[in-house]
Amino acid sequence: MKDDENLIKAYAGNEAAVLLLKARLEEAGIPALVKNDYSAAWYLAVPPAIDLYIQESDLKEAEPIIQDFLKDNA
Repeated sequence: MKDDENLIKAYAGNEAAVLLLKARLEEAGIPALVKNDYSAAWYLAVPPAIDLYIQESDLKEAEPIIQDFLKDNA
C-alpha cells in the first residue's frame, strides 16, 4: 500500500470472504489491506467483522471485481 491516508473500506465480512476478495483484487493488480477489530467482538459477543481497504484511486478498477464477488457469494 502506498498511502494509508487515501484508503477506503471496500468490503466488510467474515475472515474467509475478506481473504478471498483480497486475493481476487490482488490478482488484478489492486493492493488491498485487511484490518480487524476483535476487541468489539469480545465486548458485544458477536462475530468480528473484518474490513478490507483499498486505495481510493483503485476504486473504479476494483468495483467490477467486488460486484462479481458479491454476486458469486450472495
